[in-house]
Amino acid sequence: MNIEQALQQRRSVRAFTPQTVPGEVVRTLLETASQAPSGGNMQPWRVTAVGGQALKDLSARAKVTEPVQRPGLSYPPGLWEPYRSRRFENGEELYQALNIGREDKGARLAQLAKNGEMFGAPVGIFIAVEERMGYAQWVDLGIYLQSFMLLAAEKGLASCAQGFWRMYNDMLMEQLALPGGYQIAFGIALGYEDTSAPINQWRSSRATSGEWLALQGLD
Repeated sequence: MNIEQALQQRRSVRAFTPQTVPGEVVRTLLETASQAPSGGNMQPWRVTAVGGQALKDLSARAKVTEPVQRPGLSYPPGLWEPYRSRRFENGEELYQALNIGREDKGARLAQLAKNGEMFGAPVGIFIAVEERMGYAQWVDLGIYLQSFMLLAAEKGLASCAQGFWRMYNDMLMEQLALPGGYQIAFGIALGYEDTSAPINQWRSSRATSGEWLALQGLD
């Protein structure tokens, strides 16, 4: 598989099979992803991978923990166009794939709660960063994340990046025994895709390049 194929194959998978992923495979993927570039070679990511009973315990604790929204770490307030429409359409299409209507808030909340179970994935990965770090270092985290997900796709593994876990920062800091001064940037569900699940038949759309691309001084 080349890079283009990995990009085309990678998507946010939200239903996984119970098949386990060997710890050595997880370690190799995470270590290889650390070849990702970072400003000043600071490598600001701190990574914790969890599986087995430890992941079950973490998910159980998430169910009884009150989520806390952290300003500035999700979508901007008063989201504007075209981003507002893109986000709205993405959510509507996701729930349509599950035959969940807009008025069925209970079913929508139940689907959201599956984030806390890593959508059934056997491995949960958590990326933390020092609170003192700035915007540029968060960009570096995104480069690491994309590198990891492409490597996983190359190995036939599925993934889903989850900003959901930022709402459980304090719980995760304790559960994962992270040092003081860090914060959770995102989680990643990792495993093998359940290809029979309806949610995995859905594909999010992409804006045409005419909406965001400009070429200057190029033939």
